[in-house]
Amino acid sequence: MAMTSADACRVCSLVRRMYIGGQVIQKNASSKRWLNTSQERYASTKSAETVGVQHLRRCIQTTGPLTVAEYMREVLTNPVTGYYMSQDVFGTKGDFITSPEISQMFGELIALWVIHEWTQWGQKSPLQIVELGPGRGTLADDMLRVFKQFQHVTGDSLSLHLVEVSPKMSQLQEDKLTGRQGSRTDTEEPEVNHDSPADRCSLDSGAAYKTSISKTGVPVSWYRSLKEVPKGMSCFIAHEFFDALPIHKFQKTEKGWREVLVDVDSDDNGPHHLRFVLSPAPTPASTVYLQSLTQGNDRRDHVEVCPEGGAIVQEMAHRVSEHGGMSLIVDYGHDGTKTDTLRGFKKHRLHDVLCEPGTADLTADVDFSYFRQIVQGKASTYGPITQESFLKAMGIETRLKMLLKSATAEQSKGLLTGYRMLTDPAQMGERFKCFAMMPPNRGTQSGQARPPAAFPS
Repeated sequence: MAMTSADACRVCSLVRRMYIGGQVIQKNASSKRWLNTSQERYASTKSAETVGVQHLRRCIQTTGPLTVAEYMREVLTNPVTGYYMSQDVFGTKGDFITSPEISQMFGELIALWVIHEWTQWGQKSPLQIVELGPGRGTLADDMLRVFKQFQHVTGDSLSLHLVEVSPKMSQLQEDKLTGRQGSRTDTEEPEVNHDSPADRCSLDSGAAYKTSISKTGVPVSWYRSLKEVPKGMSCFIAHEFFDALPIHKFQKTEKGWREVLVDVDSDDNGPHHLRFVLSPAPTPASTVYLQSLTQGNDRRDHVEVCPEGGAIVQEMAHRVSEHGGMSLIVDYGHDGTKTDTLRGFKKHRLHDVLCEPGTADLTADVDFSYFRQIVQGKASTYGPITQESFLKAMGIETRLKMLLKSATAEQSKGLLTGYRMLTDPAQMGERFKCFAMMPPNRGTQSGQARPPAAFPS
């Protein structure tokens, strides 16, 4: 049972009421970031010696081979050469496209999930919507449009908090959410009306490096890390965020577990300027991060661990437990079953992870079993369930029918294409998973904790 009958009726009612003026938001459904690696060949030849390669070679020559986590961090977020730091990497002109860019229905149903769960708390406190890695801001924009339609429920209690390290991406988010109506950084001193949304944003922004007001009147703040976001009842949304965080890779050998490292490839015949090697002995990372796995029932001979993701999940669990709220993670991942998932994407095609670092996205499947293990006793966890199951339980078919009634022929085609991409098991429906965290003292039903909407008990 995905949810109680009362919950199901409540969700269906929310979907029916979400008219949004019958508006169809144009999206482009041409993603290949989620493609099956067995169906696409790597699109790389002899790699060029990029600025990123030169930087990484100097690092390795100075300190020795890098862990895969160090390599990913340099490739993706180095202030000078990092892939995410100076370009728009989303959409058809970028290297991948995400669910919110495919169909408005995705963000709309996430918003309904938030409203449903918040109302179960009795709307006791102002609610912070905290999105980690907001991309272009499309998901947040779609959610805010729904919240506007339910303003009789939300009132002036909502604020939006975006965790974003890239200056380029934060500017795109600002443009999307505000319509370029103006924003400020923390070094500016604007005049504000103390009764206005702008003043609420200024007073509650904590360590925000940028604040503004959305097109729908919701205060928006930007932060470089989750720890900077003010504490309070929050709904944490992380869509395709954890897959891009640095991972450590470990390989079981005849001599025990060894860490996979990145070293310089001095062989002129090698395909790239860098290569993977195994550590000659256990590393600090293998000693610390593999202890719980080797003591359990895990039978894999290759394991990927994301300690940075684990720390963020623990922080989310702590905040949900202490201050109330909820967390929803949507990402491609597994429940402790997969091994080597690290891969690169460039121009919607798979790309060798060592080829021309800094020019392609690097990503790895999320291990939800690791998240569940590290928050045990701190929060109640639900899932992972497939994206198809989640969206259908939240009423995507009902929402599709509503939108088709007022759509043009071209819009109808786009809506149907987006629906299939989001829910078809052969596309994103099975590959992407949903994982929720709730307070451990969440209200009970029949002596058992009530699961969040769309999740089985």
